[in-house]
Amino acid sequence: MVALKSNGITLEVERRGDPLGPPVLLIRGLGSQLIHWPEQMIAALMAAGFHVVTFDNRDSGLSQKCGDRTPYSLRDMADDAVGLMDALGIARAHVLGLSMGGMILQLIALHHPDRLFSATIVMSSSQSPRLPQADPEIQEMMRATAPSPQRADVIAHELWTGRGFQSPRWPFNYTKRAALIGRAFDRCYCPQGTARQYAAVTGASEHLADIEAIRTPTLVIHGTEDRLLPPAHGRNIAARIPGAELIEIDGMGHDLEGDLPLLISRHFETHIKQSAAWIPRP
Repeated sequence: MVALKSNGITLEVERRGDPLGPPVLLIRGLGSQLIHWPEQMIAALMAAGFHVVTFDNRDSGLSQKCGDRTPYSLRDMADDAVGLMDALGIARAHVLGLSMGGMILQLIALHHPDRLFSATIVMSSSQSPRLPQADPEIQEMMRATAPSPQRADVIAHELWTGRGFQSPRWPFNYTKRAALIGRAFDRCYCPQGTARQYAAVTGASEHLADIEAIRTPTLVIHGTEDRLLPPAHGRNIAARIPGAELIEIDGMGHDLEGDLPLLISRHFETHIKQSAAWIPRP
């Protein structure tokens, strides 16, 4: 891993796989870190010959924390990702964005289309005000906080909230999930940073209002059992971006467990191979 300057801030980056292979950039969601990418997914992409780049978004992991500076937007975070590509010497990439990362990816496709070969948007949203809200229990979980910042309390709290996001068809292993939460806590625990990212997400609807203008070859993947962003969110993105393909995965929630990392990586790889022949509608 290495820290690089991008868009005026420092981002923690990891590069894996063949450096001469087609570049793939993965963008994580709210409050998560690069270590949250499933190893099976990274390994599958490397085995397919891709040069895989992951990073911590601003205000998470080992990347720079923004503190009380001027609030930022998801447009700023999109510029972070493009600046990171500049720092790495990557002119264009196939990009996959997860949840908040999928919103960031839509903004890259809107404002930096020349930097993308293809876009894959997973369990995300256009933030249209017409879309259904999260399940009430999930809304309660999103508002709740750990009883203390102590490691054990944070792990217990995130295991509880994870239950609401998990995929009914692929529930997570509590022991393995607790270990991952603990690893992320030890690496960086910054709830204030997550709150600042959340503020950027809540203000994103205006920035995402024009996604009909996107002309990047786009794949949208969404779960039928997503209680945070119901399936209508993925359908809305796919319906509004010309030529976009929608894949709904039965039994998938707002989580990547079990066979899901390999399944999504296969869909991603297929989309990459097909995107060269993609012709946008006028």
